[in-house]
Amino acid sequence: MMLDIKNLHVHYGGIHALKGVDIQVEEGKIITIIGSNGAGKSTLLNALSGVIKCSEGTIEFLGQPLPRKPNRIVSAGISQVPEGRLIFVNLSVEENLRMGAFLRNDKAAIEEDFAKVYEIFPRLLERKDQIAGTLSGGEQQMLAMGRGLMSDPRLILLDEPSLGLAPMLVNTIFDVILDFKALGKTILLVEQNAYKALSIADYAYVLEQGKIVMEGDAPMVAKNPDIQQAYLGKRRT
Repeated sequence: MMLDIKNLHVHYGGIHALKGVDIQVEEGKIITIIGSNGAGKSTLLNALSGVIKCSEGTIEFLGQPLPRKPNRIVSAGISQVPEGRLIFVNLSVEENLRMGAFLRNDKAAIEEDFAKVYEIFPRLLERKDQIAGTLSGGEQQMLAMGRGLMSDPRLILLDEPSLGLAPMLVNTIFDVILDFKALGKTILLVEQNAYKALSIADYAYVLEQGKIVMEGDAPMVAKNPDIQQAYLGKRRT
């Protein structure tokens, strides 16, 4: 198992944000976590990337305890594409991508990964010298995802990649997630667009009020009447 999370608890002051979460991520798969706003989805990803501290529980990555410092987590093979993109708005597209490879020393492999990113996102190649803050929202999301790929991760954490994008761009972003999988990357996807997330995922977890309330193969979860009513906009007949 690539990632094994057991009994994970996270507190924000007096708020108990995650309450004994258990999640397993198999290598080479797309695992999605769906849930409403405030369910704890982004908290989970931020705990995995070391941005926030866990108050209880264990996280193992590739059979070893996950380091707790963000730079060591990236070096171990995990990158996060955060909600809201958080690109470096005053740097160029190419400079943003190079920031993704900041901890790497393998220059030849870095250039190969540049080629991969530009192949997946030809629009970024067209704009490689453009200041990132002048890009459209969709282009900024592409840049954030490309930057995440530049650390050469084995596991990519994607936090709401389709948030605020036009429907046509949403389809593009989900196609890119499948491209990442084809490159051999493992994906842990947090996404409010449950329909799209379940359509590409191999396995799904449903998180409500800090607890996992359902899990299973993504097609099975998508067919569950409660999930259809709560997240897919379908009424019971």
